[in-house]
Amino acid sequence: MKFKMIHENYNVSDLDRSIKFYNEALDLHEVRRKTTDDFIIVYLSNDVSDFELELTWLKDHPQSYDLGECEFHLAFQADDYEAAHKKHKEMGCICFENEKMGIYFIKDPDGYWLEILP
Repeated sequence: MKFKMIHENYNVSDLDRSIKFYNEALDLHEVRRKTTDDFIIVYLSNDVSDFELELTWLKDHPQSYDLGECEFHLAFQADDYEAAHKKHKEMGCICFENEKMGIYFIKDPDGYWLEILP
């Protein structure tokens, strides 16, 4: 039996704000959407990978999401690490840097951490 990872879900409080952030910060774009009376799910991806980020907006969840200690994250490998770091620094979304390991993390509008690797 073989299993292929296909997506990760993040629940978000403002879908448009999150889509804009992921497009600007990581060049992810909407590939499909499911809308019901209770929720909207948007799948984001890019041309580099078939893995998708699923953003879920719940109509009846006005409060912020409790992300615990943010000990989970998605990781992205940048083909131009220095340019990515510069862009994220300008966006003001870098939340942690580990120069010794040569990595840093950015934080999305809902507080999810995303690791950036060279």
